[in-house]
Amino acid sequence: MVAEAIAIPEALVLGFLKPLDTVFVISLIALGVAGYLAWFVLKQDSGSAKMQEIAGAIKEGAEAFIKRQYTTIAFLAIALALLISGVYWYVGQPKIAVDTGVSFLFGAFCSALAGVVGMHIAVRTNLKSAAAVIKSPGKALEIALRGGAVSGLIIVAMSLLGVALTYYALGANPQETPFLIVGFGFGASFVALFAQLGGGIYTKGADVGADLVGKVEAGIPEDDERNPAVIADLVGDNVGDCAGRGADLFESTAAENIGAMILGVALFPQFGVNGILFPLVARAFGLIASIIGIFSVKAGDKEDPMKALNRGYYVTSIIAAVLFLGAANLMLNSPQYPEAWKYFGLAGLVGIALSIAFVYITQYYTEAKYRPVQEIAKASVTGPATNIITGFSVALECTALPIIAISIALLVTFHLGQLSGIPNGGFYGTAIATMGMLATCAYILAMDTFGPIVDNAGGIVEMSKVPKEFRVKAEKLDAAGNTTKALTKGYAIGSAALAAFLLFTAYMDEVTKITGKAFEVVDIAKVEVFVGAMLGAMLVFLFSALAIRAVSETAQYVIQEVRRQFKDKRILEGTLKPDYARCVDITTVGALKNMVLPGIVAVAFPVIVGFLLKYEAMAAFLMVGTISGILLATVLNNGGGAWDNAKKHIETGAHGGKGSETHKSGVVGDTVGDPFKDTAGPSLHVLIKLMATLTLVLAPLFI
Repeated sequence: MVAEAIAIPEALVLGFLKPLDTVFVISLIALGVAGYLAWFVLKQDSGSAKMQEIAGAIKEGAEAFIKRQYTTIAFLAIALALLISGVYWYVGQPKIAVDTGVSFLFGAFCSALAGVVGMHIAVRTNLKSAAAVIKSPGKALEIALRGGAVSGLIIVAMSLLGVALTYYALGANPQETPFLIVGFGFGASFVALFAQLGGGIYTKGADVGADLVGKVEAGIPEDDERNPAVIADLVGDNVGDCAGRGADLFESTAAENIGAMILGVALFPQFGVNGILFPLVARAFGLIASIIGIFSVKAGDKEDPMKALNRGYYVTSIIAAVLFLGAANLMLNSPQYPEAWKYFGLAGLVGIALSIAFVYITQYYTEAKYRPVQEIAKASVTGPATNIITGFSVALECTALPIIAISIALLVTFHLGQLSGIPNGGFYGTAIATMGMLATCAYILAMDTFGPIVDNAGGIVEMSKVPKEFRVKAEKLDAAGNTTKALTKGYAIGSAALAAFLLFTAYMDEVTKITGKAFEVVDIAKVEVFVGAMLGAMLVFLFSALAIRAVSETAQYVIQEVRRQFKDKRILEGTLKPDYARCVDITTVGALKNMVLPGIVAVAFPVIVGFLLKYEAMAAFLMVGTISGILLATVLNNGGGAWDNAKKHIETGAHGGKGSETHKSGVVGDTVGDPFKDTAGPSLHVLIKLMATLTLVLAPLFI
């Protein structure tokens, strides 16, 4: 059997490229396309001098925050790399100590670089989109999506290149190297946690402060230039939704690729190296599908923006499905199991279908035309309390459909894997489903970054005092961007759920490899294992509490500063320009200060539990922590999105419209939901996967 496995040749993609070469070529092509899209965006009209002044302030604030944030993250990453290396030295594996420490730092660097480059383009695209909306809303949409696509393509391509280069640099031994590159995934997860936390705290601290004092107390419109926190709010859209979410999905793709490669080692006798490198090739093919989907998006000036964006998503999904089946046929066509590729290909299609299902489920719970958001808006008529009660009930309700969808996908794909006839095929089937769900990742990221770009564009249009008819056009794009941001959060939690199950299975394989004994059962009847499970669930809630509290503390700094500035009546009269820079600096300091505690708790607590209670308790910690995290993240993401869109629905004129008591209730509900959907919820996606990659890297410490 082993001899046959070794004799299985590497598949030739397109008839002449080996799998790893294919990954390098397609990733470099994607980076080239991203460069072209950046050139296309940057050559567009920059609008009036006033627009350029506002956009310049946003860019300056975002880049200053990112510089300070990533400096802090760099120090923390270096310290943790030394700790990881020390653990492997402690257990007598100096070679692995160096390899894992270096791959951790490389993963952290790639994650940071991808997020920073994407945001660099986003803070320049906002101005181009704002200038274009005056002439053609359809053109403004195209510019914003292509600006977002720069981020999406760079993040997925960098993730692929990072994993492939690490695999190559650490020897490219198909049966050993996948276990060594887990450090890359952990490094990406570590940066993603702090990027999402810091960016989320910044964006919602500024947003809550700007809304409560500006809209509720002073009665001025959103993005009014008289609000001292308005620039900080617009900066927050970039550092939270662009850099933060980019780092989140970067580490999703990296961790999922590594986990699937580890599972592929068990199938080496059937597929050889092809089964191990299949995740990378499938992801590369997804990049091709996303590029075609991005270029297919064209919108008329009067067309609903979401129709154009959804059209591109469907094009991407269909092409991704075809390419996925082709990759399965090419690389998973075993002489011993000639029908296996069909079952694994179908598992990938289930993953793609799950991503589409999540899009529809998230739309139902967060779009104003459906029952949940309309119920919250109606409840706002009787005050903030009923708004919050109804909103929280919607948040709890929205866990049902996503969990049912994930459960069906896991059961079906596990069964498909078993039908292949290959030993351990069931778990590989669930891994293939995760690859399918992430096949459209680059396009989803483009849609996500589209959100803050058009949000910023709307703010620039509002603050530059252009005629109302153009502000209405910008608001239409902004509403679409709000929906795309909500969809991405739903997609991210769905992919996190599948990836977490995959990584949990990879952890059990890692323990089996270290101990030399099969680790297939987690006995929760053992007291230490049961305790580990409870502690895993507890961490999810404690972490969320610390993240939400961090937003509250940062928002309090902003509220006090805005109130202080409003004491000078000339600011509200419009005769004195507010001190925007002061609010930006206060929010930056508050976010960086308040991100450290929840981040350290998230990293240190699992290590302590694993060291004291050992590997089986750590498996229970990971299992129950993942389940709790998926449920709570769904509550926070969709609940916050529903509150936000209920407020926006009221602002369209429903139930009294802007300035009414109903609107004020809607603003209060929205500010409650803000840290849910943009700080704690997205950070939980990262926490779920960070726990998994951490246990993989530090497994020797838990034996």
